Amino acid sequence: MTDATQTLQPKPWISGIAPYVPGKSAGADGRPLIKLSANENPLGTGDKARAAFRETLAAADALSRYPDPGSVMLREAIAAKFGLDPARIICGNGSDELLHLAAGSYAGAGDEILYVRYGFAVYEIAARRVGAVPVEADDSDYATDVDALLAAVTDRTRVVYLANPNNPTGTLATRDEVARLHAGLPKDVLFVIDQAYAEYLSDEEDDGGLELAKSAPNVFVTRTFSKIHGLAAERIGWGYASSDVISALHRIRLPFNVTRAGQAAAVAAVGDDEFVARSRAHNAKWRAWLAAELEALGNHGVRVVPSATNFLLVLFEGDVTAEMMNQRLMEAGYIVRWLPGQGLPHALRMTIGTEDETRGLAAAIRAALQG
Repeated sequence: MTDATQTLQPKPWISGIAPYVPGKSAGADGRPLIKLSANENPLGTGDKARAAFRETLAAADALSRYPDPGSVMLREAIAAKFGLDPARIICGNGSDELLHLAAGSYAGAGDEILYVRYGFAVYEIAARRVGAVPVEADDSDYATDVDALLAAVTDRTRVVYLANPNNPTGTLATRDEVARLHAGLPKDVLFVIDQAYAEYLSDEEDDGGLELAKSAPNVFVTRTFSKIHGLAAERIGWGYASSDVISALHRIRLPFNVTRAGQAAAVAAVGDDEFVARSRAHNAKWRAWLAAELEALGNHGVRVVPSATNFLLVLFEGDVTAEMMNQRLMEAGYIVRWLPGQGLPHALRMTIGTEDETRGLAAAIRAALQG
């Protein structure tokens, strides 16, 4: 006999997940705001990618035929660009899908997934989704502390995530630090290096993740087309690892996970060096400018965390709190990212926008600090 008092319940680890909250683009009253909350490319999308996207959509069967489930042309383009084996590349619905695949393939109930405090919000969700225990290691003034991560490894650790550069702090672990972290991990732990912002780095800043993944059997590097390539709407990510890791990820990857038009746009984007260089130069110029403008406000308790990305993490430790500043900026027409849910109630993450947007944001912050 059925117990009428019983109700359908999700697994307890699912109930414990706080859903991911994306950056807003409108105020509480629905008024459109200048969106500097999601780390999108202020220059938009390159001409080559847009042309390829339009051409693919114009085909008679653009909507009726499934995309290539293996993203073959895209994997080959990526492999040629970076000197990789295309068979060891996997494409995903954004790099987020790949981060989830890593947890789903190598961790389960009772296992531990490790990452640094103030790491990317998806790591905790990916861990809890498979019943694993999320473990945060202490940071070092908002940056990765390799010793703290290694000290937090236990015999239950199965996956270690490292966002490099890190979101939401913008900090960068050096090549030597990444190598030391990998060398200290057990061989049966998957080391995931999340390089969503790698294209904003100079050659000297490269953390060596891809080179490490070429030879190390337990390293998985992920990247995305959402940031510098300006393809955020199409959700395209890719990753590189050993054949064994890629085989495991494919077993649980959803088929047809990257659209036809998205694949075509991404192939074109891989070859658009001019757009990438222009985006990187714009970002470097206006990130440095905005950081200097805000650092000049230190007497108001404003502090800027050094960034290697297309955003700044700005701390408000004076009379005007981050929550107050967030509200005042919305009233002035700007939306940035307030991060109480990630343990940063005293901070705002600000995307580097166009010149006009960046100058306007700085002026709005100065005005808000003056009341």
